Amino acid sequence: MPSRRESIELNEAERRDFIDSAKTIIIVSNGRDGYPHPMPMWFYRAEDDCVYCTTFRKSQKVLNYKRDSKATLLVESGVEYAELKSVMIYATAEVIDDLETVQNTLLNINTRGQEVDPAQRETLIEAMSGTAPKRVVIKFTPESYVSWDHSKLGGVY
Repeated sequence: MPSRRESIELNEAERRDFIDSAKTIIIVSNGRDGYPHPMPMWFYRAEDDCVYCTTFRKSQKVLNYKRDSKATLLVESGVEYAELKSVMIYATAEVIDDLETVQNTLLNINTRGQEVDPAQRETLIEAMSGTAPKRVVIKFTPESYVSWDHSKLGGVY
């Protein structure tokens, strides 16, 4: 018989679906003063489960991840206790400073779940041409997950 904790965990498919259903993820870096630095970001999850965000090259989170690559990511939902659902990802962050990777990441974030034909792709990349050179990609490689879905408790706490 599974423990109560095990009974509310999301399985791999549920975890992926929940992450993919979210538009925003909270990324947490370690600040130089010792305080966590949480930031809401738009993102996409690749087939290998790595999570990608893009941000301005000079942002504090980039400096933090260059100094310490440890990251915690959080996707959450629910208003009532019985609805709380979350996936926390412990990951390693990598800052990628490559224009093509930035453009592809921006494209993937802005077209999640949509089919994009080559003409649309070029139009979107052209539209991003003003901001992309100022940006970098942060790639998060998951190391472990913690998840919970209180709706699996059936109202019994």
